[in-house]
Amino acid sequence: MEREQIFTNMKRIALSFIFSLLVAAQALLAQQTQYLWPKGKMPDAQQHQIAAFRQEANAEGFKADKHRLPYIQWMPKPENPNGACMILISGGGYGNLADKVHVENWARELTARGVQCVVLVYRTPRPEGIEYWRSGWEDGQRAVRLVRSQASKRGFDPERIGTESMSAGSHMSVLLSTSSETPAYQPIDKIDETPCHINWAIVHAPAYATTDGIGIRASRQGYGTDVKLVDEFKFDTHTCPMCLCHGGKDVYSPNGSTLIYRKLRSMGIPAELHLYADEPHKVLGFERGVEFMTQMGFLGSVKEEVALMDRYQSDSARVDYIKEDLWEGREIPDLQPNQCTPYIEWHIPAHRTSDAIQIVYSGGSYKNNDPDGFEVAPLRRYLNEKGVTVVTMKYRTPRALPGSGLSKHTTAWEDLQRCVRKVRSEAAGRGLNPLKIGIMGSSAGGHLTLMGVTSSRHQSYLPKDIVDKEKCNVQWGIAIYPAYALTDGDDHHNTNGGNDDSAVLVPDFSFDLDTAPTLFIHGDADGWAAMNSVKCWEKMRAMGVQCDLHTLALRKHCFQRTASEGTGSYTWMDRIWDFIKDRL
Repeated sequence: MEREQIFTNMKRIALSFIFSLLVAAQALLAQQTQYLWPKGKMPDAQQHQIAAFRQEANAEGFKADKHRLPYIQWMPKPENPNGACMILISGGGYGNLADKVHVENWARELTARGVQCVVLVYRTPRPEGIEYWRSGWEDGQRAVRLVRSQASKRGFDPERIGTESMSAGSHMSVLLSTSSETPAYQPIDKIDETPCHINWAIVHAPAYATTDGIGIRASRQGYGTDVKLVDEFKFDTHTCPMCLCHGGKDVYSPNGSTLIYRKLRSMGIPAELHLYADEPHKVLGFERGVEFMTQMGFLGSVKEEVALMDRYQSDSARVDYIKEDLWEGREIPDLQPNQCTPYIEWHIPAHRTSDAIQIVYSGGSYKNNDPDGFEVAPLRRYLNEKGVTVVTMKYRTPRALPGSGLSKHTTAWEDLQRCVRKVRSEAAGRGLNPLKIGIMGSSAGGHLTLMGVTSSRHQSYLPKDIVDKEKCNVQWGIAIYPAYALTDGDDHHNTNGGNDDSAVLVPDFSFDLDTAPTLFIHGDADGWAAMNSVKCWEKMRAMGVQCDLHTLALRKHCFQRTASEGTGSYTWMDRIWDFIKDRL
């Protein structure tokens, strides 16, 4: 009996030891350093270059000769892996690796979402005698090959490999995204038979993307008829979907991101563009990148879509409702017998948190409009919940009769100017601020918003009464998938997606000196193309008017009618609240 007990104890000890070895092996596999190049095979090796984050290189006792070799660092395997892998790439101007904190944050957040993360530690500072990005790109292509070659071993899909990057790292990421068919170096072993394309990229503040900023800050802010994307971005047949995030006041011009986005659209490649007013060179939009991956299915199956009207059914956040005749019995300008009677409705929140007023109206091709439909009712309920007073407007539709000589939007524009004046005239009496008024509309209503934002100094009708002595400029605008903004889609879908240089902004918009900051939200796959929003954003930035813009991959016109949880089409109203808060 004693011998059996001894044997049992020995067996238990042996099993425990084996288990400990397995745990140690798992830990070693979970987070380990893997050098990129075999000894003596690293291309364009230069003695002044190291592979280390800036914090490490600046630490006391750092030995450069022990950090010459670039490597990838495999982070711990996620508890609930979803089959995706992401390579995390720091920026630093190709002079150092400056984004250790960001890389660590990305790794923590993405691992928690089931993504296997890999940190790329590439060579810096810039090489001599070759392109400033060459050695980094060589390390990047090799890293992708090594990562893809270990997909089966580490339990992720070799065709679900993405990157997350910042600044110079984003320049490298765009190279990896657009130019994998161009070899960065000559093959050295079997690993180099593995493809080096990636499957998506989350790109924060890409530097050096425009020809006025080759290796430097954009000297002309990305503007100029001779400014274009740099030649190293090839946009080959393996070019992948991207999510681009950029600050509106970045010295590495956000126009680099708009040009990349435009090129992807012209190739039919899904993409997102997220631009942030007044923001400098920094990491922005991590959550937008997660939503992009969710919408694209890179994080697993996309959830069933839910109707927006079902999510916002209650008026419980509203304490009062007032309906008013827009013209108050006055002679209505350009009155058309076929049109509806215009009016406004005040929706007063039960718990007001702001003295601002948001005016909201729908689209409908200027043939109809519905203040109780999915483009308006959920928004007013959402904003009432936030404590904001909302005014909804029913403007005159359908379009004026043939032979009237009026453009499709003329009577609606008259109603909008009257609406702003009327709301301003009543604001103080309701305890609200007449200098905190925003307008918001969708589709044709988005076009109408741009009329109101850019052309308030342009009189649309003769004054009728004391209300018309008020100004009709606004402090902000929100244009949701605006239609009819470019000349290739005046009354139809944009014929070439608005991508051609020949597609310019319509003359409807004056872009006068009262042009207000605007938030644009647009489906990337919208037939009334997202370039309606992008080109307006570029024009306003050129004027010094800082705006926000968000496009949503795979989403068409009326992207919000139904949407999947976890995607930008589900959280889009939060972008509106973020924008309004910044204005206040």
